[in-house]
Amino acid sequence: MKPLEKLGEARLILVTDPRPDLARRVRAAVRGGVDIVQLRDKHAPREGLLALAEELRGICEEAGAIFTVNDDVELARSSRAHGVHLGQEDGPLAEARNTLGPDTVVGRSVGSAEEAIEAVKEGADYLGVGTIYATPTKPKEEAEGPALLREVAGLGLIVPWFAIGGITRETAEEAAAAGAYGFAVVRAVLDADDPASAARELRSILEDPRA
Repeated sequence: MKPLEKLGEARLILVTDPRPDLARRVRAAVRGGVDIVQLRDKHAPREGLLALAEELRGICEEAGAIFTVNDDVELARSSRAHGVHLGQEDGPLAEARNTLGPDTVVGRSVGSAEEAIEAVKEGADYLGVGTIYATPTKPKEEAEGPALLREVAGLGLIVPWFAIGGITRETAEEAAAAGAYGFAVVRAVLDADDPASAARELRSILEDPRA
């Protein structure tokens, strides 16, 4: 199945952060049900991330998961990633798709219903919606809360979309009840003693918000 076809079944994105045992944790996470792994490292040079990107792509392919790169279209191309995730300031989606090919998965970060509608018109294959809850990098005053999820859920979007920002075991039920189609998480899985179990638990909440 091609990555774009797999995307229709995706409910859980794992966004990575730098850590020495990242590959081991990613391998466990995809075993537990993570559908998309997004390599994100805001500080390492592209050349320093290439080997890691190729390793994570291999892990994802073995598990039938999608591997994407955050922001960096050139790293996505050189690592043969299945796609790229772009922020609001990261340039046109069409440009990324032209560079990476027509079967590439291209996502967009959005922080409002208006941005969500515009991203779908632009051709985004999926959306990351947030920041929903405060995180160490996004203070409380920047968090939109579950009201944004209810607003986006009411749009009837034709692409998958994932609540991002502070999604944890403690906040996941509220996010799912507010209409989140899927979750994009970092620490909720990567910091867990058992990343596979953490991923399974988050998926169960999406399938039944009362879990």
